[in-house]
Amino acid sequence: MNIHDPAIETEHEDISLVIKPTRAEAEEAVRTLLRWAGDDPKREGLLDTPSRVTKAYGQWFRGYNEDPVEMLQRTFEEVAGYDEMVVLSGIRFESYCEHHMAPIIGKAHVGYIPTDRVVGISKLARVVDAYAKRLQVQEKMNAQIANTLYEVLKPKGVAVVLEGEHHCMSTRGVYKPGVSMITSAMLGEFKTDRETRREFMARIGNPGSSCG
Repeated sequence: MNIHDPAIETEHEDISLVIKPTRAEAEEAVRTLLRWAGDDPKREGLLDTPSRVTKAYGQWFRGYNEDPVEMLQRTFEEVAGYDEMVVLSGIRFESYCEHHMAPIIGKAHVGYIPTDRVVGISKLARVVDAYAKRLQVQEKMNAQIANTLYEVLKPKGVAVVLEGEHHCMSTRGVYKPGVSMITSAMLGEFKTDRETRREFMARIGNPGSSCG
């Protein structure tokens, strides 16, 4: 089966095709990893593990089958001229590091300044999830969310800040739990107007002075 990543990153992004293996092939790969870990995939407690893992992968990486652009197509124009900042703060996300496939758990803060239309707030959370439910680098994910909102909604500005704890750092390697990585993307008025950017950072609790 051929699948493609529907995400918009840049105007000239190439769409890469992936040959998706069968479920049986995926389950056999899990058995190989179980043996690599030093256990026996034929023992009772692990017999159903390959099936469970492939099912879990379908949930963890469902973002590859979701189109963030499509999520933003329905907008509302009856807003009585509202043109101030819209902020959705503290959106929990769960993603996975593309280098170690370890979890990245964190919060996203999303803001935009509408022109003549707004989008339902649940759609902002859905866009975050659509990009999070993929193998990711936090900086890339941050840019994907911001760029998509900016290109589709055509607002005056977009701001996205991500705070994430990377388990590839907290459960292996340097073993530093409780450390958050903070990234930001500011577009339009959030990038050009310092006061607008400062207002957004104040509304989300100003996580990390490097983002302001």
